[in-house]
Amino acid sequence: MNCNIGNTDRILRITVGTTLIGLAAFGIAGPWAWIGIIPLATGVFRICPAYNLLGINTAK
Repeated sequence: MNCNIGNTDRILRITVGTTLIGLAAFGIAGPWAWIGIIPLATGVFRICPAYNLLGINTAK
C-alpha cells in the first residue's frame, strides 16, 4: 500500500492519538478515549483506509 498521509496530517494524528490514550490511561476520560489507538496507528504507519475509500491523499 502507498502512503497517503502527509507530514502535517501525520503529526496531528500522532498527537491526538497519544493525548487520547494518555487521558484514558490516567482515567481522566472514559474508556471511549482508547479510540486514540486508531489515529495513532494511522499516523505511525502513514496509511489511512478511509482516505483510500474517499480518494484523499495528503502525501506529496
